[in-house]
Amino acid sequence: MITRIIGTGSYLPEHIITNDDLAQIMDTSDEWIASRTGIRKRHLAKEETTAFMASEAARKALEDAGIGADKVDMIIVGTITGDYITPSAACQVQDKLGAVNAVAFDINAACAGFMYALHTAYAYLQTGIYKTALVLGAENLSKIMDWTDRSTCVLFGDGAGAALVQAFEEGSQWASEDETMGKTRGLLAFEQGSDGAKGMVLNCRGRQNNNPLIENPFVPSYVSMDGQEVYKFAVSTVPASIHRVLEKAGIGVEDIKYFVLHQANLRIIQSVAKRLKADVDKFPVSLDHCGNISAASVPVLLDEMNRKGMLKQGDKIVMSGFGGGLTWASAVIEW
Repeated sequence: MITRIIGTGSYLPEHIITNDDLAQIMDTSDEWIASRTGIRKRHLAKEETTAFMASEAARKALEDAGIGADKVDMIIVGTITGDYITPSAACQVQDKLGAVNAVAFDINAACAGFMYALHTAYAYLQTGIYKTALVLGAENLSKIMDWTDRSTCVLFGDGAGAALVQAFEEGSQWASEDETMGKTRGLLAFEQGSDGAKGMVLNCRGRQNNNPLIENPFVPSYVSMDGQEVYKFAVSTVPASIHRVLEKAGIGVEDIKYFVLHQANLRIIQSVAKRLKADVDKFPVSLDHCGNISAASVPVLLDEMNRKGMLKQGDKIVMSGFGGGLTWASAVIEW
């Protein structure tokens, strides 16, 4: 069984907030933010909900693939910022799309959420349980930021990305007149892991117990991050994960056209490129105009690349997500 990405989509909120805009409400500057992170602006939700953004990205992925929502068997949303504890964001997306035949659920793996969701969908499709899955990363991070804490809030943005994945029998022709498409191998290998012992270096506490036994006035919880520890985790774990997944796929760094990484910080991306001994030009960037959008960053960047015509049949790419949990996940794909 071969599993391929057959369509991509993304959605970014209408409102754009630049570094100069943030300098009007806190002690920061465009130079301070950009020189440390590579971020110049980000999209922030106003009326948009997580489910709305995810649904819009999903619609574009379905349109890109030429597939109707009724053909989708599974919807998985990677998110830490769903609109409700229940129903899940995935169930809301199912409703908004009219994907009446799909099973739907969310995955919480923070910035690795899309990659975890992709791996989960792959497992279902490879076993033949389902054939077609919508995999999404969607975040409304601005609602869990402390907008008086310049060390964290300037980093993040909102948005959603989607990939439609489909399974095919080995040797079958894709839904295309191009016979060479049947030679494409699709998703080649996955690698993922977690380090819960270090999880509190990037955290956001949930709703606290408030039953009749406890005097516990409501206190809002915001994202808290030890930036140095997160940086050390990323620059050591991500290259190691990529080496492992390349070994599983039986190919080398030199065979990869693009490395599509979670967009956390430009310095992290540059450090990963250096440790892999790969040309930094192989590492496309969207964080300059999107910021860190957690689970959405990998699929949003992938969709941007797809729509720009950067991805050609047969190209081998690596995708890697990493962040809260701590979690990480990498995949090798032949486009």
